[in-house]
Amino acid sequence: MSVALLGFVGLVVLVVIKLLNSTDIPKINGLVELPGIPIFGNLLQLGSSHANACRVLAARYGPIFQLRLGNRRFVYVNSFDATYLPSIDLETTTNAKDIQAMSKEGMDVDPTLYFQRSSLNMALRVSYGFRLKGAVTDERIREVVDVERELSLLRGIAHCWQDYIPIMRLWPGYRTHAIRLRDRRDSYLGQFFKQLKHRVSAGTDVPSITGNMMKDPEAKLSDGKLYEVKTVSLSMVAAGLDTLPSNINMAIAYLSSAHGQEIQQRAFNELQKVYPDGSGWRECLQAEHCEYLMALVKENLRYWSTFNLSIPRVGIKAIEYKGVTFPADTPFVMNVFAANHDDSRFEKPEAFNPERYLAGAKTGLQHLSYGAGSRACPGDHLANRQLYVILTRLILAFRIHEAADSKMRPVLDPIACSSVTTGMVTQPNPFKVRFVARDEHQLAAWVQDSVQRTAAFDI
Repeated sequence: MSVALLGFVGLVVLVVIKLLNSTDIPKINGLVELPGIPIFGNLLQLGSSHANACRVLAARYGPIFQLRLGNRRFVYVNSFDATYLPSIDLETTTNAKDIQAMSKEGMDVDPTLYFQRSSLNMALRVSYGFRLKGAVTDERIREVVDVERELSLLRGIAHCWQDYIPIMRLWPGYRTHAIRLRDRRDSYLGQFFKQLKHRVSAGTDVPSITGNMMKDPEAKLSDGKLYEVKTVSLSMVAAGLDTLPSNINMAIAYLSSAHGQEIQQRAFNELQKVYPDGSGWRECLQAEHCEYLMALVKENLRYWSTFNLSIPRVGIKAIEYKGVTFPADTPFVMNVFAANHDDSRFEKPEAFNPERYLAGAKTGLQHLSYGAGSRACPGDHLANRQLYVILTRLILAFRIHEAADSKMRPVLDPIACSSVTTGMVTQPNPFKVRFVARDEHQLAAWVQDSVQRTAAFDI
């Protein structure tokens, strides 16, 4: 065989290998790529358990890397921090930027809208892989928030007497409001799902609960099961909108009070010790190191129970307690508010006092705001991290004062603060506070740093 022919054959082989080794999208610059072999990429390396293999590889290559499965390129996200914390970073930064703009104008601010938006977007990011951009008054955001708030009222155990007095169900149109709410929810639920399907088809989706299930070939989701998936994801959205914004807003309400000024100063001083040189804005995302802030989070959850009465649970078998037998199918309701204000457990429970959770605090359950046992809130660690980051950043960035208009100052009683006391979750009466930036230039630098860091998640 002539040299020319050998050269030609070699060139053809190289071209074929290059074609077979090409990927659907080019290599992503700036992101670590796992080394692989031609044609197969990383298929042989990952073996039968991609999840475990990538978990091990993440220790060497970092939590986010790209790899090739044959001729397809994927980005693997291998940590809780890489998936969830950027969303917290983005949403708290967006709020800080908007609140700073309002504070420059010397305006009192209703914080409720801001933390409803951020909670909704964090839940959407986990469930569907995207967020709703727009101001706090954006029509789509307000629609989801308003519908979920109304549905929360209907689920309140003290709200719907028709559940207990059958004759009241004869009242004409008693279901009309609920049906309208269901239709409105189905509308935006369908829009979210349609948007995600489009992203999945285009290959532009990012990891999310619903998206991962849609793409799982073993799931074999029928239309009926797809609706169940949508409903489960929406339940996460509803859960986040029910409790977290109310708790954050009542924390801000209390911090604006006279006693709250003392707590703010103590918290700020402790944060300065733990996070010197302005590092707290970023480092609070990684771990909860400030004991006083952790105590403030716990006391906020205890004092503002938010979820004052639990959803009723039915016993599946007979239970004996202190000589009394409760038959199977007995409904039980946990009075979270009463438990969190039990003077046999908490000294002066009517007082807001974060120091009760510092050194020497009782062990065991710190409060019952997340429930207890097998039916406890499965997202408590996420909520704790959000509360810690939000409060840390608010206190580092702003001084929170009472509103100039005394009529717009918050009600600080844990029951009377709610506009509807029969609902499932506390819904604070409208109030405003005054945010004053501690250092405009420092805050602007923090915001800019976070905006650049989270640009890829702002979708």
